Amino acid sequence: MYKYEHGGDIYTRSDRQVVDFSANINPLGIPQGVKQAIKSAVRDCVNYPDPFCRALGQATAKFLGVSQTYLYFGNGAADVLFRIALAERPKRALVLAPTFADYEKALHSVACAVEYYELKEAQDFKVEEDLLERITSQLDMVVICNPNNPTGQLTNVAFMEKVVLHCQKLGVRLLVDECFMDFVALDKRYSLRKMLGGHHQLVILKAFTKTFAIPGVRLGLCMTGDSKLLERLHEVGQDWNVSVIAQQAGIAAVQEMDYLHKSMAYVGEERAYLKQALTNLGAKVYGSEANYIFFYLKTPHNLPKLLEEKGILIRSCKNYHNLGEGYYRVAVKTKTMNRKLIKEIRLARENAIFTGTY
Repeated sequence: MYKYEHGGDIYTRSDRQVVDFSANINPLGIPQGVKQAIKSAVRDCVNYPDPFCRALGQATAKFLGVSQTYLYFGNGAADVLFRIALAERPKRALVLAPTFADYEKALHSVACAVEYYELKEAQDFKVEEDLLERITSQLDMVVICNPNNPTGQLTNVAFMEKVVLHCQKLGVRLLVDECFMDFVALDKRYSLRKMLGGHHQLVILKAFTKTFAIPGVRLGLCMTGDSKLLERLHEVGQDWNVSVIAQQAGIAAVQEMDYLHKSMAYVGEERAYLKQALTNLGAKVYGSEANYIFFYLKTPHNLPKLLEEKGILIRSCKNYHNLGEGYYRVAVKTKTMNRKLIKEIRLARENAIFTGTY
């Protein structure tokens, strides 16, 4: 039986009465303008959606400051990822470890051999300069999530630019996932979008899902200056992969600047609280520059089960390549929810000590 590997599975519980820290969604919820756009789009669902997402492309290009000709939209960033794999059909690829599981899944779907650049706990799971040594002409693709999922570690812009130039020189496709970059503090946030024009090996993945809290709508995109790749993306799948509702939701979303400013300030404040509170509970916190916290807590060993009994879901990271028991990821949620999480972790640890199961 197929095993679901991601967070956000609230459906296994019949009551669905859970606080879901396993999925990294903007805690402020769907913006009002997007909600209204979704409602208004229902009347247009009698028509097929625009296969080229023209109005969405125009609005998004202005929002991101890139050429509309660089954009390709899909049914979530994961859908675009699988399309890229199908369009490129790489034979050998390099991914970080740990990182988002669907990179490997998408690559394996086209029989691509996957190599790992294993991030070291001693280096707080940061990407190091020796990554460049692993990128050779024998590779067809390199995938880097920045900030990385689940660690939240941010690879600095100077090094990422070196990677872009190195891959361009070798003719290796570079896929950079910036889905969580919007949640990084302003003084650390950056994108490689400015390099798209002159470096056609570069592809940037982006999602509306996390930033605008619409994972159920499904809307993502990639950006590249490689027009031939963009054409192949259209050729390898159905034309109507972005619904009328998703397109209208995206057009409305990129107008929500006040919502974005409030979201980033709120996430920054609550992220700092969670990092400090978890540290105070004895956890080792790594990276965590996005809207989630990655940490190691040795005991209690059955923490996810204990929290689920209290109606809280967290993401165990033991199934990530290069991780194991005791590594967890929790989303930054509302102030009330975050404090409830910390309270329940503290009680679980105190109970483990009291019962001798620590």
